[in-house]
Amino acid sequence: MNEDARFEDGKETPLRLKALDADDLAVIASLVQDAIFPASEMTWDRKARRFGVLLNRFRWEDAPNATARKRAFERVQAVLAFEDVIKVQSQGVDKSDPDMVFSVLSIAFQPGEDGAGRIELTLAGDGIIALEVEALEVILRDVTRPYVAPSGKAPSHPD
Repeated sequence: MNEDARFEDGKETPLRLKALDADDLAVIASLVQDAIFPASEMTWDRKARRFGVLLNRFRWEDAPNATARKRAFERVQAVLAFEDVIKVQSQGVDKSDPDMVFSVLSIAFQPGEDGAGRIELTLAGDGIIALEVEALEVILRDVTRPYVAPSGKAPSHPD
């Protein structure tokens, strides 16, 4: 017997995604584009080989609904975790100022040998965080309920 879909089946749930290859990472990268975070929310646990960022992610997946329904755009806090990190380097990133706010422009993976490689987070203002990884494993998990984007607008990138 077929059942009709119920309203509850369509409710939105927090994102919980894992990237194990470059195609998966491209999906996560598109969802964290324009995410913002203060320098104080970056951590590298050398022993656990994990680099993590608590960021305020623009909800790109919800933007078409917000536009169609003429309601406010939303952001959500999310954890972006990189596993099997061997080395972390940065350029143009001043970690000494905990109030410095960064914005994610893109995330890319440059494969090396045997599944290893380099992940680069490109930040607005010419900053880069480079992660040498033994294997590609990236996790994106929303950890709060969505909230109205303070700017009230969707991020834009003029040509």
